[in-house]
Amino acid sequence: MAGIEHKQVDGDEAGMRLDRWFKVHFPGLGFGPLQKLLRSGQIRVDGGRVKSDTRLQPGQTVRIPPLGVDAKEIKTGPIAGRDLRHSPDGELLSRMVLHEDAKVIVLNKPAGLAVQGGSGVNRHIDKMLEAWTNQRGEKPRLVHRLDRDTSGVLVIARTRGAAQKLTAAFRERDTKKTYWALVKGVPRKREDRISTWLVKEQTPDGDRMRIAKHGEDGADHAISYYRVREQAAQNLAWLEMEPYTGRTHQLRVHALHIGHPILGDPKYFDADVNWSLPGGMQNRLHLHARHIDIPHPDGGRLRVTAPLPPHMVQSWNLLGFEENEPGEDD
Repeated sequence: MAGIEHKQVDGDEAGMRLDRWFKVHFPGLGFGPLQKLLRSGQIRVDGGRVKSDTRLQPGQTVRIPPLGVDAKEIKTGPIAGRDLRHSPDGELLSRMVLHEDAKVIVLNKPAGLAVQGGSGVNRHIDKMLEAWTNQRGEKPRLVHRLDRDTSGVLVIARTRGAAQKLTAAFRERDTKKTYWALVKGVPRKREDRISTWLVKEQTPDGDRMRIAKHGEDGADHAISYYRVREQAAQNLAWLEMEPYTGRTHQLRVHALHIGHPILGDPKYFDADVNWSLPGGMQNRLHLHARHIDIPHPDGGRLRVTAPLPPHMVQSWNLLGFEENEPGEDD
């Protein structure tokens, strides 16, 4: 380093100790030389003398004298500081990425992979994200979830600040989530609003949601919207669904409530004796988080679309449905 340099503290380094900050930016600088520079006042923050345990705040300026070591480039990609050739979880996550920037990662979650741990769950997204812990020790954070058998758009925050903003956007419903589902039969109304109360109950097969009465203990209000995009005779319908609220299994229960359960749903689809899954279709949940429109932590809107999972592509092909229809709002 030829001369004195001034570096500004990044927004994601809020509260970081000064010695840790130097370890991140100048890993070749030893503890002893750092202490000597601090004692002599050659390293300063906003012009003032500091100690190694000083906590930094965003926007502060660190004065850096000639150190004799190179600065380390702080990568912004999710693989920062990692060799993913030796990380199966990191490699698998990389194949799921639909969008990434310094604050947000959006994945296309495969059907069958859990988002969080639970009884009998050994592998899940939350655990896998440890492979993407960055050089500051921050692990990417989940800001919402999808059911294990539901595929599609999953938003991940890369920093604490981004997580707070994204979580608030979901809580305040400043997001638009669009799901695609294949259901039994065809709804009489081509589009409609579904409004019910839902309550969770324990069953031998695990937690299950059911329609409840207003005022029932533990019941939450749930609102969904749907429209019929396409149909196969009167046997099956492709629904575009939007959950206004975010209750557990909401779309699955609401589809059952209107008499058109989602194909392959192990909890809420009880086929009639005379009804069977069309030949060539897999008995897997046909529910996919297709699109999300959400405020970006740095401003503007982030809009991401996820392609269908293989089992739904197979069903769409069998029925002659076009995944990317003209006029689709992606």
